[in-house]
Amino acid sequence: MASQSHNFSGNYLVLRPNEVSVLDLFRLLWDHELEKKAFVECPPEKFQENIRRKWLIFMSLSSQKMLLHAAKPLRWIGEKLEMWVNLVSLNDNIFVLFFNLLRGKVKMVDRESEAFVSFIGSLDRRVELDQNIKPGDCRYFGALAAMAAKISYENQAFVERVVRDYWKMEFIGYYCFWNDYQKKSNTQAFMVHDKTTDMIIVAFRGTEPFSADDWSTDLDLSWYELDEMGKIHGGFMKALGLVMEKGWPPHIDDHRRSLAYYTIREKLKQKLNPNNETRFMVAGHSLGGALSILFAAVLALHKETWLLNRMEGVYTFGQPRVGDKKFKEFMELQLRKHGIRYLRYVYYNDMVPRTPTDDLTFLYKHFGACLYFNSCYKGKVLEEQPHKNYISLFVWIPRFLNSGWEFVRGFILPLIKGPEYKETWSLIVLRLWGLGFPGLSAHNPHEYVNATRLISRRIYHQLQHHRHPWKTVNGCLK
Repeated sequence: MASQSHNFSGNYLVLRPNEVSVLDLFRLLWDHELEKKAFVECPPEKFQENIRRKWLIFMSLSSQKMLLHAAKPLRWIGEKLEMWVNLVSLNDNIFVLFFNLLRGKVKMVDRESEAFVSFIGSLDRRVELDQNIKPGDCRYFGALAAMAAKISYENQAFVERVVRDYWKMEFIGYYCFWNDYQKKSNTQAFMVHDKTTDMIIVAFRGTEPFSADDWSTDLDLSWYELDEMGKIHGGFMKALGLVMEKGWPPHIDDHRRSLAYYTIREKLKQKLNPNNETRFMVAGHSLGGALSILFAAVLALHKETWLLNRMEGVYTFGQPRVGDKKFKEFMELQLRKHGIRYLRYVYYNDMVPRTPTDDLTFLYKHFGACLYFNSCYKGKVLEEQPHKNYISLFVWIPRFLNSGWEFVRGFILPLIKGPEYKETWSLIVLRLWGLGFPGLSAHNPHEYVNATRLISRRIYHQLQHHRHPWKTVNGCLK
């Protein structure tokens, strides 16, 4: 079924989980009249081509439908778990918590306070930047980007305190952006100004573990094809600020709802004075990484040359694929044209960078330099991470064995590298869980913070000889 609401794209596939029933899901696999169904939309002339993978449409719709029904209990579980983690931490440990409970003197914490940490934050409580990596060090921006991506999961008070008291930077703003398709404010980001390097950092939050809306964004296999850019993941575009019925207009007149791309673009124009040399970088983990590179892509679509020339780089951690081969070629051209550094960090068995798959079904492609790290945090520069689609019968046993090693490594690394690498009890529990699900447990931001702190300078110097090298200053990448 085609719709006038997608006139900005000549070819698209849009899935509507709100319109599908359980009976529709089971009929989907053998129904030959899907074009008459309200839950699948694409141009009539492209219908047979676009729905040839019915089982994938089934998987996407069924998972999103399940998330719609599970949203409230999932949020409730997340809130209770986070409150428990914070209570244990605030009262020193579980034993003191029970003792305080018996005395009626339990220390409580407000969810919006600067002391409250998210579940992601409980896995890695580090908030200070690595004192061994100073401005001017070629590792500095990568390490700063990883920390910004990590704390983007926290509330505004927490982020503002860390930026002000620990990083000694200017806090510009913390934002919750509107998703025009989900009709909710689900996309989050913050901006800071590092005056030491005269760099503005934009950090997008990744997928919250207990947010059904975020998971729906990731699992939404809808896509839109734009003439210049190719096919792009629909869920990511909607989260960044795709305008209902209009797509990506250069400007929007309705400012009642704050959309991520347009708001951040205007904030940057306000802060980047034409008379100064301030530059900016964009960073994110997981979904936040996808939004980071897509932000640069839409700037290029709108020919925002002045902003693109002030963009120092895009740093992503555990980022999923965003678009097809045409999108890859479009972005490679833009990155070269404007001298933008794009570094895509991938930790060992992290399954998210290996999705959506790069095969005949999706043809989604990665691009840019892949900084790949093994489970000892030894890095190397690749075009693509090994086992690019994660699904391989030959690597399942090594993955499970490696999960066991990661559990043991958590006790060894602090003895070798120092107490700042000591793992929290929440992370230790996640490691145990990861023995059964190695790809998911390997996705947590902790791995990327460690990787950017332990990386050898040699790896950044290797980027000079990469297929698309960048200029260097004093031996470090510009």
